Amino acid sequence: PSLFPVPTFSGFDLLFSLKLLFIPLYSVVVLIACSGNLLLLFLIWYNKKRHNTTNFLISNLALVDLVMCVFCVPLTASYAFDRRGWVFGYHMCHFVTVMQSTAVYAAVLSLMAIAVDRYIVVAYPIRKRVGCQFCCCLVMLIWLSSLALSTPTALHTVYLDLHAAGLDMAVCEEFWDGQEQGRLIYSCFILFFSYFVPLAAVSISYCAISCHLKRRTTSSLTACPELRCARAAWSRRRRKTFYLLLVSVLCFAFSWLPLQVVNLIRDLDTDFSILGKNYINVIQVSAHLLAMSSACYNPFIYASLHNKFLSYLCLNPLTRRRGTEKHGVSLSCKMVF
Repeated sequence: PSLFPVPTFSGFDLLFSLKLLFIPLYSVVVLIACSGNLLLLFLIWYNKKRHNTTNFLISNLALVDLVMCVFCVPLTASYAFDRRGWVFGYHMCHFVTVMQSTAVYAAVLSLMAIAVDRYIVVAYPIRKRVGCQFCCCLVMLIWLSSLALSTPTALHTVYLDLHAAGLDMAVCEEFWDGQEQGRLIYSCFILFFSYFVPLAAVSISYCAISCHLKRRTTSSLTACPELRCARAAWSRRRRKTFYLLLVSVLCFAFSWLPLQVVNLIRDLDTDFSILGKNYINVIQVSAHLLAMSSACYNPFIYASLHNKFLSYLCLNPLTRRRGTEKHGVSLSCKMVF
């Protein structure tokens, strides 16, 4: 479904009057999301102890959010508030539309992969973890699958330059002429895949993990106190990491749900009798802004559930500097003696 309706309704005047409200909000979303996700990527990749499958997939989520904020948010916001419509040309029209759809699918598939990984870690704790090569292949598969799922969007995105018709504007929209049923099916698929599928994956994973942890807790009652303590600490760490996934999925699902519902209503109600022509633009942009805000949440979720997230950045350079100084002193002493 298209990002914004063609700006020919009277509701566009209402939207344009709110430009001074929405543009700063979009700017804040881009600033927070870019800085937070860049910090998240830096901390995960800088600390080699965090190089595991879960953090690799979390890094992919951060990359998805960065792609969304750099390539999609500024251009679509400009499209919404510029009376000339789409001013970035034919190629960027197709690229931004497909990239936003791909980013949504990549985020969903990454969250599902994290849910499966969390179950494997709990169910098979002594199993050897997969290597970096497998993680790279998994991320490539996620992006290729996301591009494949975005094929209907790519095939039906149309760039129309209306200057020849005497109008000083261009339009970048999805057009499904004569294929209204296909568009409705695809809208329902997006809603189902981006909302119910990740929630179902996390729910199933949570139930399976709970069953495994409960069995381990029961079996540890007969173990020695040291072993019971170790198992309890291990279970707490695993539950804490799983809560990170749960909160991430809920934030993603509830952020994107309004936009998916609005797009579905637009596909069903072509006369705008439900949302109204005067308010459709404001509703669409508000839902889009909420969906884009999903890119801001993961760094804060990660920081709140991992105590060393921010302290590592602040303390590690100082620690390394002190270590270098001590190392330098010892070398100079050896040189003197």
